[in-house]
Amino acid sequence: MDSDSFIFCLEAVSDIETVTITEVVKNLEQLASEQGITSIHKTCDTIEGLEESLNTLLYEDHNFTNYEIIYLVMQGQGNNICLNDFYYSLEEIAELFEGKMNGKILHFANSKILDLSEEEAQYFLDITGARAISGYGAIYNTLSSSNLDKAFFSLFEELDDVIEIVEELHKKHYALCNLLNFRLYY
Repeated sequence: MDSDSFIFCLEAVSDIETVTITEVVKNLEQLASEQGITSIHKTCDTIEGLEESLNTLLYEDHNFTNYEIIYLVMQGQGNNICLNDFYYSLEEIAELFEGKMNGKILHFANSKILDLSEEEAQYFLDITGARAISGYGAIYNTLSSSNLDKAFFSLFEELDDVIEIVEELHKKHYALCNLLNFRLYY
């Protein structure tokens, strides 16, 4: 990621009317101050809110092409996300954003296990145009992926190839990558 590239973070909350400074916001602020990585943080509490936030990013933000990473912090299992006790499959999400994520990397925090079959991952990538999907195969209630997420994002400053980025992440943070079961589908 060059200095004109950004992270768009969408965090699921129980009620968007309640304003709280979450750990995610603090970590994104730390990335900005320490490494100059710019981000935008939005919250959503429904599938309509998720769609609206991403559509606003797509159609109203003139810097959309500079957003290399879409960082999703939400609950869920396997190939679905959970918003206010409603589950949505990644296939449904893919269809909402058909052809709109060209070249983007969707990265899920470890608040959601990411476990896709080859077919599910390929379908998502083909339909949305995304470059890759990444996340974790393990959730630990006492261990957030935020430090590994920050390391992952910062590697985009140095490298362009997503495979090289993941290899470097494993070299530098092998134990944490292994513990959280870091995954990349491309």
